[in-house]
Amino acid sequence: MRTQLTFVLFFISLYGNAQNPSVLAFSEKWDNSKNYLLEIAKSLPEEKYSYKPTEREMSFKEQLLHIKQNMDWLGKAYFNAEIQEEDLKNIDKQALIEALTHSFDSVKEAVLKTEESVFNEKIDFFAGEKTKWQILNLLQDHVTHHRGQLIVYLNLNNIKPPKYVGW
Repeated sequence: MRTQLTFVLFFISLYGNAQNPSVLAFSEKWDNSKNYLLEIAKSLPEEKYSYKPTEREMSFKEQLLHIKQNMDWLGKAYFNAEIQEEDLKNIDKQALIEALTHSFDSVKEAVLKTEESVFNEKIDFFAGEKTKWQILNLLQDHVTHHRGQLIVYLNLNNIKPPKYVGW
């Protein structure tokens, strides 16, 4: 019994905000978003990672890198996510998938550690004053936006996208 209580207290100290319904909803959606994006990333053969539908578009690989860089920036800047700077120019498919996994997990961990009162704080953002709740929404919306583009890339390469995973 004492061991269980110690574990519970330890978990609460690490993830004190883990019982907030909005944070729990974000956490579940974030995990599903991560798994879905990783399935998409795995679906395209590495030799097609440079594919882009038009010259003005990012390549498949560039889209994935852009998603990762945005998560890293928002996670570090607004939730103190522990993410190391990496040189990703010559990263291969497997290493990119691992880097994406790490970014998703680091953001989730940082959000779970964020005190509930912090989410309502207003911050200066390039698009105007926002709360950290709005930054969480932006994180998810950004992934969803670019993931939708990646699904089109798969279809244009005659690759059936993985089955959609929502909430």
